[in-house]
Amino acid sequence: MERIFKSEIIYESFIKLLPSLNVTLLITVVSILIGMILGLIIALLRIKKIPIFYQLATIYVSFMRGTPLLVQLFLSFYGIPLLLELLNAKYHLNLSVNNIPTLVFVFVAFSLNEAAYNSEAIRAAILSVDKKDIDAAYSLGMNNGQLMRRVIIPQAMIVAIPNLGNSLVSLVKSTSLAFTIGVLDVTGATKVIAGSNMHFFETYIAAALIYWIVCIIIEVALKRLESKFNILEKGVDTSV
Repeated sequence: MERIFKSEIIYESFIKLLPSLNVTLLITVVSILIGMILGLIIALLRIKKIPIFYQLATIYVSFMRGTPLLVQLFLSFYGIPLLLELLNAKYHLNLSVNNIPTLVFVFVAFSLNEAAYNSEAIRAAILSVDKKDIDAAYSLGMNNGQLMRRVIIPQAMIVAIPNLGNSLVSLVKSTSLAFTIGVLDVTGATKVIAGSNMHFFETYIAAALIYWIVCIIIEVALKRLESKFNILEKGVDTSV
């Protein structure tokens, strides 16, 4: 009688899935980089409470955190082509929707989503810096650049890294949604491979192991980064 569960399929599927990990990591890296930059800008807008921009940033964060990432992905997938059609009609352009790689829709959706969550982590981290330390730095003659580099960033990173790390780990797992619009990431490739060998359980175990290993590596790297910025151990450099 043929075995119901074949453990060797896990190894075979694991090897076959490794090339698709490049797509998953590409989505992760691009999204986190753009998300960090936009998140910092949004955080500063909310901290400074610049009129109009503050309200817009608040609404943006609320919307992105209050709607499912999958819905945002579909909004990107269907909304960007619609926007191009509107631009073509209004400005008599000839922008082709067919020339847009599917990954672009993923980058847009994931980056905007990351920006909302990262902005909250960054904002909380900056606001956590003791005002006495800032005043002390100014009294020593530091300019804004020195203040940011030697006082605010080292202290803020201690607060921000755990939250940003959790966001990064969640992003790695969330990339699995990209297959819903035809991207062959790890999950998309898993579906294809499982459909060909008809061993869905074993193949998805292989996919789960890949995600798990990647997340473990990220967590270890983040712990090392956190210890590097641990001002309790290293102290804050206030020399001008």
